[in-house]
Amino acid sequence: MQKKRWFGFLIIALLTVAVVLVNRYYLPTLVETETAKADTAQVVVPKEPSILYGMVVDNYTIIEDKIKRNERLGDILTAYNVPAKLIHQVSQISRSIFDVRKIAPNKKYTLLCNQDSAKTAQVLVYEPNPIEYIVFRFGDSLKVDVHKREVVIVEKGVAGEIRSNLSETIEELGISHELTNKFVDIFGWQVDFQRLQKGDKFKLIYEEAQVEGQSVGIKQINGIYFEHFGSPYYAFPFDQGDGVDYFDDQGKSTRKALLKYPIEFTRISSRYTMSRFHPVQKRWKAHLGTDFAAPVGTPIRTVGDGVVEEAQYKSNNGNYVKVRHNGTYTTQYLHMSRIADGVRAGTRVRQGQTIGYVGSTGLATGPHLCYRFWRNGVQVDALRVELPPSEPVKKDHVADFNKVKENLVKKLEAIPFPEQKQDPIASL
Repeated sequence: MQKKRWFGFLIIALLTVAVVLVNRYYLPTLVETETAKADTAQVVVPKEPSILYGMVVDNYTIIEDKIKRNERLGDILTAYNVPAKLIHQVSQISRSIFDVRKIAPNKKYTLLCNQDSAKTAQVLVYEPNPIEYIVFRFGDSLKVDVHKREVVIVEKGVAGEIRSNLSETIEELGISHELTNKFVDIFGWQVDFQRLQKGDKFKLIYEEAQVEGQSVGIKQINGIYFEHFGSPYYAFPFDQGDGVDYFDDQGKSTRKALLKYPIEFTRISSRYTMSRFHPVQKRWKAHLGTDFAAPVGTPIRTVGDGVVEEAQYKSNNGNYVKVRHNGTYTTQYLHMSRIADGVRAGTRVRQGQTIGYVGSTGLATGPHLCYRFWRNGVQVDALRVELPPSEPVKKDHVADFNKVKENLVKKLEAIPFPEQKQDPIASL
């Protein structure tokens, strides 16, 4: 009897120990395992859809390329199984929005195709410029839309020092050609940019247009300080009611009646002279013009408003245009590859308008523009002629101009010049 009682106590003790062990070790581990499983399940996040041009593209094969020379929209779509009937229809409905005949070489396009062996195009996106893109849809219904990316204007400041001539140092300084040409046009009559000296300094404040963080162009220059041969030059934009013009620190216009250069800033290959050895005729003769070396097709602009007197081909001149600006000044542009559309005798042209393109027609050994200039019927050196300035700041606008000037001078002074010789440019 006594033995049975002790045996019972032993069983109870063992069961108690077993319960304690289960509660202490097994159950916590089991709970932790289940909790871990639950936690793992909670961190599974659905994949975000891929968005391109505002469209979900997860179910498409994406093909990106550039328009090839002489390639048409129909050529691209035919290669991706879009029926000829649909191509014709989309060409018709898009005319009021975008003429598909105007697609240009080297412009980007993107195709969204079915994910099958045929890769039939459902959407084509064409980008004529960094801001706009045209979406052609070939799904259940044909549709053509033009979209624009957001353009952000960012004001920037830059300072630099010329190490050699401007043409050779543009890339080194990291300045875009567009900004350089605006700079040259503003100071074209104050500074001879073909004769810059080492050590000339400049500061620029300008507005850059950006799309998705990438530059798409220069909106305008907001202020310039230029130190040339030790002399300071300023330029500030100001609107007197007739549009923005540029004025120096004294309120005098930096612009003349005519632009100084008929072509975007480039190398002068031959200057006006009374004695030059002609490379074709092989004899010494006067060269009463200024030659600008430039690639074939470079746009040529008229330096001022006027009326076209001649626009034709002659054996020595090649394709050329002659413009009378007023009773005093006439200019001529020779050796064009072609004359611009619509430019003919009697046509009125505006300052900066493209009137033709650089070539080597007529008596020329290579592509260049020969620019000639008449004052009162006599040919003169276009780069040395002194023209009257445009209207200065009017008296009733002087106070407002001075406020603009003082603000911009402070901004220009805040831009540091590069300190180290190996660093030719500094920026903000």
